[in-house]
Amino acid sequence: MSTQTLVRRKPEIKYPDSDGQPMSDNTLQFQWMVTLQGGLDALFRDDPAVFVAGDLLWYPIEGDNATRAAPDVMVVFGRPKGYRGSYQQWEEDDVAPQVVFEVLSPHVRTSEVVGKFQFYDRFDVEEYYVFDPHKSDLTGWIRRGRGLAEIPQVDGWTSPRLGVRFDLSSGDLQVIGPDGRPFVTYVEVFEQLERERQRAERLAAQLRALGVEPNG
Repeated sequence: MSTQTLVRRKPEIKYPDSDGQPMSDNTLQFQWMVTLQGGLDALFRDDPAVFVAGDLLWYPIEGDNATRAAPDVMVVFGRPKGYRGSYQQWEEDDVAPQVVFEVLSPHVRTSEVVGKFQFYDRFDVEEYYVFDPHKSDLTGWIRRGRGLAEIPQVDGWTSPRLGVRFDLSSGDLQVIGPDGRPFVTYVEVFEQLERERQRAERLAAQLRALGVEPNG
């Protein structure tokens, strides 16, 4: 007489790519999220081992799809660029994002702010920055030992990981890259390119007036 043993498979755990929450509550918050993510992505564009993402769900623990966060912007050193539906840390050589930004909306609850701080503190974020664009207020923390400690003077502070400097002297936040140029919006980038195009056209016209055919 033979007996059969039924083996019950554990249900497959799914890690959703969306938490059902809006990316932003207003245009100013969204603009800053895009500017920070785009500026940092451009800053590290030539480094294949720096991954920059915006509003991407981060799951730090395999088998636990309830413990998660979606930083407005996160930077991960030591991980390749590329598409991800979510950041599943165990699939990323267990490398946690080292730098995280949150951009506040006017309606954010204190419990949300505290909850995110506790999450980033627990899961080894090295630098954490919270920016309120409606008040032009920036707060930052850096890991000291086993925990995040507040940066006493964030105005003029240079991020050890990113190499960018935060300047609030004008009354609004400027994020200054290592080359001394501030992060700008897409519209400002377009305007800069348009000015360069017009300058090149004027120079070409001046050269033609002198009987010189410009190259290109």
